[in-house]
Amino acid sequence: MHFTKMHGLGNDYLYVYGEAPENVAELSKKLSDWHFGVGADGMIYISPSETANFRMRIFNADGSEGKMCGNGIRCVGKYVYDKGYTDKKFLKIETLSGIKQVSLLSNNEKNALCRKRQKAFLWLREKDLNQRPPGYEPEIPF
Repeated sequence: MHFTKMHGLGNDYLYVYGEAPENVAELSKKLSDWHFGVGADGMIYISPSETANFRMRIFNADGSEGKMCGNGIRCVGKYVYDKGYTDKKFLKIETLSGIKQVSLLSNNEKNALCRKRQKAFLWLREKDLNQRPPGYEPEIPF
């Protein structure tokens, strides 16, 4: 099994491209165990979707299936772009809580991923979490 371990603001998941196997609950429990497995909050399976660009399924460390994870979906966007599954900068991701939208912003160094939610932007960046692209002004409704 090939997986990538990523985290978005502390939500730590194992990402797998492909359909979830029949024993996914058991697998998620074993691999997520911090003492005898890899250690994670769970597993996220990414696959093609008939209604969006991709579909994500979240399986928590206890084996239960989750509906949605904001930090997880940001990592899904970065994963499919970095692995070459898409070259699109705007993605629709199918989740159990509906289709969500993810925007990918990039510069010449590393990709920065943000998810737009109620006009607030969340950033995931490998090198410098405080750097923003030129001209970027976030709209935060407070």
